[in-house]
Amino acid sequence: MNDGPANTRTAVIRSAGDVADLIDTLKTLSGRTSGIWFLALAGLFLDAYSNAALGAGLSPMVKQLGLSPTQVGVLTAMAPAIAIVSNPFGGWLAARIGRVKPLLMTKVVFGLGAVLTAAGSDFQTVFAGRALVGIAYGVDFAVAMALLAEYTPASLKGRLNFWQGVWYTATTTNLLLTLVFYKFDVGADIWRWSVASSAAFALLLFVLQLVFLVESPTWLASKGRLRESVANLRRMYGFAAEEGPLETGQVENAGHRVGFRDAGVLFRHPYLPRTVLSTAISLTQAMQYFAVGWYLPVISLELFGKEFETATLGAMAFNAVGIVGGCLSAYAGRRLGLRISSMTGYAVVFVALLVMGATFKQLPIGLAALLPVIFIFFHSAGPGPNGKSIAALSYRSDIRTLGTGVTGMLGSLGSVAGLYLFPQLQSGIGVGNSLMVLSVVPLVGLLVCVAIKWDPTRVEVNLEEEAIGRPQRQPVSA
Repeated sequence: MNDGPANTRTAVIRSAGDVADLIDTLKTLSGRTSGIWFLALAGLFLDAYSNAALGAGLSPMVKQLGLSPTQVGVLTAMAPAIAIVSNPFGGWLAARIGRVKPLLMTKVVFGLGAVLTAAGSDFQTVFAGRALVGIAYGVDFAVAMALLAEYTPASLKGRLNFWQGVWYTATTTNLLLTLVFYKFDVGADIWRWSVASSAAFALLLFVLQLVFLVESPTWLASKGRLRESVANLRRMYGFAAEEGPLETGQVENAGHRVGFRDAGVLFRHPYLPRTVLSTAISLTQAMQYFAVGWYLPVISLELFGKEFETATLGAMAFNAVGIVGGCLSAYAGRRLGLRISSMTGYAVVFVALLVMGATFKQLPIGLAALLPVIFIFFHSAGPGPNGKSIAALSYRSDIRTLGTGVTGMLGSLGSVAGLYLFPQLQSGIGVGNSLMVLSVVPLVGLLVCVAIKWDPTRVEVNLEEEAIGRPQRQPVSA
């Protein structure tokens, strides 16, 4: 493996700040390093795939199990609802025992939840399975984003936004497999096949992450485990580093056992504006996505007709746009910054929702289909990934997972709100008027981004040095 000349230097590691500085000397990630980075990212594929697995076959499941509208609402909102609790729990757990162990645990829970759901013959069994998926989803997302941030050098911070492209890829993959199962004429059991396939992904990912994932060198150093940190720097990046004596400020941090009471730090200087910004973006983007994006199959039925295949293909086309936007979000984050790219996305989504609602089913099919495309593209290229990315990049390592956990909790709350509100509004005032009402959500996100100027991609700050009171470097120009 060769990540450039920087990884041939010998460095003395005395603190988590030294680790962060050393990783920041890299300008690229290649070879084994890049492979491990994408393997950590692959866990987010499973998160999205598991969330989408039920939606693709929802109608056949409702008919087969005889579910009431209330039961359907509970099942669809179950995973993000449970994640409201499991996100901060995952952050707390990872702050105490590291990043890799919780990620491996979640793959086991994902698999068990998927199997239980797929085998369910009544509401109670499917409910239990979806609850397990929700626990795993919340823990995994909070921890994976923190680990990715700690793997990534400063020059590549925008790379974290690739998770959004992975999300849409997973959703599209699930829709594609659902169509394959449909072709095999599995009948009303199509939803079981869709859900069971996520158990297969969970098993494969568990094995790969068990073998190849590397514990965060930054977290290890923050806990005073310098020897292990040095070993993982060599294994992950090929750095020639050696263990030094712990710095004075680091000794106190290393002996501290992080607990939920430490979450109060997120709401004090200098972290309060960062917490407000990341949670506001996470909350609003989740509301607008799960209100509109998750129900794209429903919108497709309205636009393209009632045939299962036609509606599914329409939803796949919309999600394919999300793949493009999600992958471009890394570029947008690097060129514009995470805050400005969020503002741009919110502004366009706000207008798209207003126009989509005002003209719903009145425009020709081609123009009508273009509006959801614009919505998905600017959502996925803008605010969609940025709340979680800002949280992962805004805190020092010992509280980073608490930050991603709190942000994830608010994002999950937004998901539940979106999943609940859209069906209620749709049944009460129709799809078009519902979209116009929901346009207030991106407007709120836009206003928060205007008010709070923090952007971790536009300041050159070693967050670990910030933790022990070292002088900070000056902001870099946009």
